[in-house]
Parts: sequence; structure tokens; C-alpha cells
Amino acid sequence: MECAVVVTYRCNARCQMCNTWQNPSRRAEEFDPAILEKLPGGMERLNITGGEPLLRNDIEDIVRILDKKTKRLEISTNGYFYDRIIKLCEKFPHLTIRVSLEGLPGLNDQLRGIKDGFDRGLRTILRLKEMGQRDIGFCVVISDRNCADLLDLYHLCAGMGVEFGGATMHNSFYFHKHDNRIEDTEKVVREMKGFIRALLSSQRTNWRLRAKDWGRAYLNLGILRYIQGNFRTLPCGAATDTFFVSPFGEILACNGSAEPWVMGDLKSQAFEELWRSPQSEAVRQQVRDCRRNCWMTGTAVPAMRKNPLVPLTWVVKNKIRQVLGKEIIFSP
Repeated sequence: MECAVVVTYRCNARCQMCNTWQNPSRRAEEFDPAILEKLPGGMERLNITGGEPLLRNDIEDIVRILDKKTKRLEISTNGYFYDRIIKLCEKFPHLTIRVSLEGLPGLNDQLRGIKDGFDRGLRTILRLKEMGQRDIGFCVVISDRNCADLLDLYHLCAGMGVEFGGATMHNSFYFHKHDNRIEDTEKVVREMKGFIRALLSSQRTNWRLRAKDWGRAYLNLGILRYIQGNFRTLPCGAATDTFFVSPFGEILACNGSAEPWVMGDLKSQAFEELWRSPQSEAVRQQVRDCRRNCWMTGTAVPAMRKNPLVPLTWVVKNKIRQVLGKEIIFSP
């Protein structure tokens, strides 16, 4: 099982594809870290996100509790508060850090509405790399506004020897957006196909990162299909394999629904109680009936792990086609 803990809806960025910053949570209503002790242990992956999670003054307490619950604890951040991130990683050197960027410097700062955002995000990764932090990298939200920078960002990450993840714009309660759309689909499809080809032909010297690039090729195939309006390549496991914790302590199915699908409240219930409740089963039925076809890392990656032969078969088949000089098949 995997989980994303949304610690705050407060954010210092002003992203064009997300209006969470216009709808911040108030400090007084955000959960007390102690309730996170109720979460089950032994989770495959746990992501701390927001808003901007480094705006929580008690982020160290949150990390300390969640660190006991998972094999891999990740923080998604815009990297602006690099000094706070460095201090956190000094105490927890095994943390996974992903810094969100939307393009090269000028475009990033324009799309994220944050002065010197690229510089500070890059400084975060450079300093973590110097410290010897192992699992670090950037991630991007792909659209027609930044897809031309996609390959350049990938080559920057490959040259630095760090990870590079991607997603695309979605509309949901979480983003407070219902008008996100790609105007120039043809342009995005063209750039995405070039990016997927580059991932499959990865020249990274680190074999682990090279293999992850191959897996990300399939992940980006799902993004491409979502942009084209196609169905998911793998079933969604929201509310079963994955769940979210809201800043108010609610357990949610996911962050992709039009309205919050609440399974229970961690402030007043034990996790096992709410997880097996009729309310949670009703939410799972909503997930089964859902036709939004979201393809976001939080639900796509667990689905890939649960059905490993599907992405593996696609990767092997298309690696062979590359060797033979044939075009990649952009279908699952």
C-alpha cells in the first residue's frame, strides 16, 4: 500500500495549472502530527506533499513519525526553501526529494509564479548531491506551454545523474481547477513521443537510473494516452492500494476526483476502523465507477508495481524495436 500525506494547502508558488495557493488551509485547522501515528506501518512508499510542505513549522515531527511507516519516504517540494530542506536531510539522510520545475529558468518562474524559483530549486538539488543524498531529482507537469523544454530538462537531469519524473495537468478538487486543458495537443504529442524515445534509449551510465528511465517511458506513455483522451493502460487502485491524508486529517481515496471522496477522519477514528467501514466501501465503488481516467504518479506507479508484466512487456518489445531500427509502438 502507498500513501500521500498532504500536510498543507498553503503554498508560496502561484502556479498557473493549480489554484491551491488561492485556497490555503489555515494553520489552526491543519492536523496535529500525532494523528499520523495511527497510519499503518510497512507501506511501500509514502509521499509528503502540499501545497508546499516546507511551510509547516512542524515538518520535522511529521517526517519523524512517517519515517517509521515506510520503506521510502518522499517529499515533493518546489525547492524554494533549500535551507530548510538541507537541515531536514541532515537529520534524515535517506529521504527521497523531488523538486518541481516547469521548464528552464525563465519559463519555470513564469509558469510557477515564483521569482528565482528555478535557481533555488536547482540549488536544492546541487547541495543535496554534494551531501551525498542518493534519491533526488526533479519533476515536471507537462503541458503545451512547457513541452518544448522537456528534453532539455531530461538531459540536464541525466547529466547531473539525478531522477526526472513527470505528470500532466488534471482538473480536480485538489488543484481547485476545472479549466485545465491542452490547446495544442499535436505539439504535446510530438514532444512527448520524442521524450519517450529518449527515455527508452537512455544513455545514463548508472544502470539503476537507466532501468528507471525505461520504466518512466511506460509511465509517460500513460501520460500521452491521457492527453489524447484514451483510457488508462492499467486499472486504478485508489482507496485500495493507495490513499491520501488531507491537511484536515481526512482519509481520501485520491486527489483526482471532482469532489473529495472521504473515507473517514483520522482525528476521530482508528485507521483500521475507517478503512473497513461502509463509507470506505462506498468510496471504493465510486472509484470502480470512475471514468476520469486520471494518470498521476500517485496511482499510476502503484498500478505498474501491481501489474509489472504489462510495463515490462511493453519496454522489452520496444527496446527490441529500437535495436532493429523500427519505430516505437505508442500503444500499451
